[in-house]
Amino acid sequence: MTIAVGPRLLPMLSDQAKANLDPYMALIVGYRKSGLSLNHIIGCPLDCGYCVRHFWGNYDVKIPHLLCPTDQAIEQLVTHHAFQPHVTPIQLFNKATDPFLPGVKPHLFQVLQTLDQRGFTNHVLVITRFKVTTAEMTALEQLRHLRVTLLFTYSGITDPRIEPIAKSNTTLTSIRTAASHKQRTGVVLYWRPIVPGWNDTPDTMAHVLDAGRDVDAIVFTGYYHKPENADHLRNLGVAVPYAHDYARRKVLPADLDARVVAAWRASGITTPLFRKTSCGVAYAHAAPDYNGHWGVRELCDICPTAQRQRCADDHHEPTSADLDAVLAHLGYTTDYLIEEGHIWTRGLGEQHRYAIQHTLRHQIWELDQPHYLHAHGRSLNGHTTDPDQVSAIAEIREHFENTARYEDD
Repeated sequence: MTIAVGPRLLPMLSDQAKANLDPYMALIVGYRKSGLSLNHIIGCPLDCGYCVRHFWGNYDVKIPHLLCPTDQAIEQLVTHHAFQPHVTPIQLFNKATDPFLPGVKPHLFQVLQTLDQRGFTNHVLVITRFKVTTAEMTALEQLRHLRVTLLFTYSGITDPRIEPIAKSNTTLTSIRTAASHKQRTGVVLYWRPIVPGWNDTPDTMAHVLDAGRDVDAIVFTGYYHKPENADHLRNLGVAVPYAHDYARRKVLPADLDARVVAAWRASGITTPLFRKTSCGVAYAHAAPDYNGHWGVRELCDICPTAQRQRCADDHHEPTSADLDAVLAHLGYTTDYLIEEGHIWTRGLGEQHRYAIQHTLRHQIWELDQPHYLHAHGRSLNGHTTDPDQVSAIAEIREHFENTARYEDD
């Protein structure tokens, strides 16, 4: 199968085209849960039907374009107010392209080598489903400071309407190449999206798990179910589950989570399985989870004993003084409520919330987007909420409202 790969020399997006971009797509450096994200190249020809680029009107842009020169993008990253050397996790080209497309990967390696030459030891996450060669693994292994993790998106989906790349063995070959050459580079099989009717049969699960036999970790997650990508897939004749129950968070029902874990336990592989990206990345580098998921202990039942111990040893409950110091350092203001394992905030916004979370390595929760037990930060589709927790969140909301009234007075 021939896969469209785009040009080897990327064009610069015109000023007029930049002006017409959705603000999110125009944002070169922004914060996401897994790190401070650098995205100065947008456009992808791989045509994954569920791609998040549907949400921001960029799906039809198949040729990757530069928003700015790479040296300028690097400076935007390291001078971003939330960037902290050796602390802030970084993601590269995870929003709008694949970093190993022929025209994109020279820019990927320019970023990596520049950051490494500056002595930064930050985690760097690189998500791909494309071709990674022995020569590229050699180049990654020559990095001396950055803690780089390759996350290979592989779902086991075989329907080319959903994933055109499914007709090839490109991703599987890349996983084998990376796994056989890794030493200091982390290699994670990113099992996503797992969707009922697409890739949830026992045979498919066994196949994906076998593909992860030699990697450092397997991370599994669900599907962003929103009108834009769902309508696209339905127009292709694909059966899309979950009807019109659209959600901000990824959908992975409780029964599907249980079946994934059961399949992993039955598979006989020794590769650890994780529910959260940062957990798998941290494990690959023998580090504690930088997102502080130890505060959500129910996530950790499948984690290796050694990793649980790392996270337990690293975990501490922040005091008000700790949080105030971080807020002052980052220049943020917010009301907050410290509870065991997490801190509630309200109206802080994701860009700020995750910067605090990564600084403290502790869960920072937003009251208007609450996490519910056993849903693991996912959509509530396929999960039952605990009435006691619903009542507790209502009490917390009342606490914030009373605080706001008192301060207004």
